[in-house]
Amino acid sequence: MLEVTDAASKKGQQRLAQLNNRFVEADSACRQSVTDILERVRNEGDAAVLDYTNQFDAPELDVASLRVSEAEFEQARALVDTEFIETLQFTVDRIRTFHEREMEDSWMLTREDGTITGRLVRPVDSAGLYVPGGQGGSTPLVSSVLMNGIPAAIAGVAHRVMVTPPNRQGGVNPALLVAAREIGITEVYKAGSAWAIGALAFGTESIPRVDVIVGPGNQYVAEAKRQVMGRVRIDMIAGPSEVLILADDSANPVFIAADMLAQAEHDVQASAILITTSEDVASKVSEELEQQLIQLSRVDIARKSLDDFGAILVVDSLEKAIAMANQIASEHLELQIVDPWAWLPQIRHAGAIFLGSYTPEAAGDYVAGPNHVLPTMGTARISSALGVETFLKRSSVISYSERALRNDAEHIQRLAKLEGLTAHGNSVAVRVRGEE
Repeated sequence: MLEVTDAASKKGQQRLAQLNNRFVEADSACRQSVTDILERVRNEGDAAVLDYTNQFDAPELDVASLRVSEAEFEQARALVDTEFIETLQFTVDRIRTFHEREMEDSWMLTREDGTITGRLVRPVDSAGLYVPGGQGGSTPLVSSVLMNGIPAAIAGVAHRVMVTPPNRQGGVNPALLVAAREIGITEVYKAGSAWAIGALAFGTESIPRVDVIVGPGNQYVAEAKRQVMGRVRIDMIAGPSEVLILADDSANPVFIAADMLAQAEHDVQASAILITTSEDVASKVSEELEQQLIQLSRVDIARKSLDDFGAILVVDSLEKAIAMANQIASEHLELQIVDPWAWLPQIRHAGAIFLGSYTPEAAGDYVAGPNHVLPTMGTARISSALGVETFLKRSSVISYSERALRNDAEHIQRLAKLEGLTAHGNSVAVRVRGEE
């Protein structure tokens, strides 16, 4: 299904160049549409949010139904089965256990002259969690609720607000509501796309303004987050999902093809890339992709994704494969090779790393524990997964004794004079002179 290409060939080099330069911003039409939407939400509040929601999601939704009611939460619990509850609680425990290790502590340093310096770590006051609708609510993205909401809770965020697009009838999939309630989120609003991001950034009569906005979404959501960034903190500007698999001759082609298709079924713009040292593995993976593809519920999406953004590249050494992986800086990186732990220290850039043939990327999406909100489009070179630290801020703490200031006074005044800031120097001088 996918042509096997020598990475050293002209075609292979062209494909690698495309991968290394895949960062894409929203087109001008999307940018302008989002700008207009945000401006309306800023000026009109609930009226704008409801107008867009009525146009695109729920034609009959009114302002009284914008917030999910307690009755809707209770009804949702009755509509999900016990197996879902069991899996939900299992997953919550895994994610919580992992993210509790991420919590930072405040700390202080002291010097003998009485100087105390340190860092005070505090959570933001509020966070907005965006959860995509998932095909009109028919495929609820429960994992997005958990991956965004649990780290915020561990950080100590007092006010967590969730927004998600309603279905045509103005409802929210019960699985999403049960998941939200399971992790302590009781404030859920029926709004999606750029107008939901605007509501969280500016606040409306019904939807409160927040300090941090997190969560995945389409290009309109991503562009809205980009435009409000600075007014609020965001997790990242996410692009299409991606997986890069490194394989040697020990790898199982069936596993590799399955993992590539698991990525391809996300979206027609998702990318699934294999770099392997084995021509035999490469050709068998290509065959497996065709055989497994026809069994998928999202066969058309996966096929177009592979046709447009998939690749199978052959290299002559794992050293070259690792070097390419560090250049590509993929969201998900799988090492289906002999002794992957021995190669782990050489990986510098990846959102999440999956070691060994029995570690599918899907495990990380759901129950392994680490966060699945990861940098895409090569931004793993400069950024990290969403985590507890996304919801924390750090204040410096400084305390001088009289003796400490006298000890440092000359150095402070010297630097202030060099920078031409005489008032800075004087603020030290008056204290030193005043005690002489």
